[in-house]
Amino acid sequence: MRHPSSLKQEFLKKWIMGLQRCGFSSKKSMSVMERKKAIKLSADLAMASTRNGTTCWSRALIANASRNHENKILAEQILGPESQSLKKASSTMPPVICSRRIRSKKILKRSCSSHVRRVRKFALSQKVLSANSVAKRLVRKRTNILKSLVPGGEYMDDISLIEETLDYIAYLRAQVDVMRCVASATEVVDRNSD
Repeated sequence: MRHPSSLKQEFLKKWIMGLQRCGFSSKKSMSVMERKKAIKLSADLAMASTRNGTTCWSRALIANASRNHENKILAEQILGPESQSLKKASSTMPPVICSRRIRSKKILKRSCSSHVRRVRKFALSQKVLSANSVAKRLVRKRTNILKSLVPGGEYMDDISLIEETLDYIAYLRAQVDVMRCVASATEVVDRNSD
């Protein structure tokens, strides 16, 4: 994992470059919704390109931004020259291949499931079974919620989901810190100009 300050500096550099490519540096008149869309898209793409498309969530952010034709053009403007290499990384690696553990985990689960069922029938009482099933349902429900929150999460197995979520949270935290600094600096400039 990279040092947070270097991560924030690289994100800020790419985010500002993305905003400039969206037209924020010129005095174009943009609606509030256009500004919101450009800020969100440039922040997401800056975060993904800072990660160099090496994680499932960063490739998913790039792929999601490139789905819509209008966003695709904006994404190419924001990513600039590196857009081709990042888009290739997101298109050549299908999200299902994000984790090689999926296939082996399914095989292991199938081979052990019949043995596990027999052991559970004899070893566990009905109360423990119902408690286990309730706990498993809760874990499954929370895992599905997490999969919906992390970009590309629906294609990950549980272990990869946790690893990707931790990485994604670190990058989101850096993004929020940078945005807070920019917002507070803007307030200071506005107060001094009055």
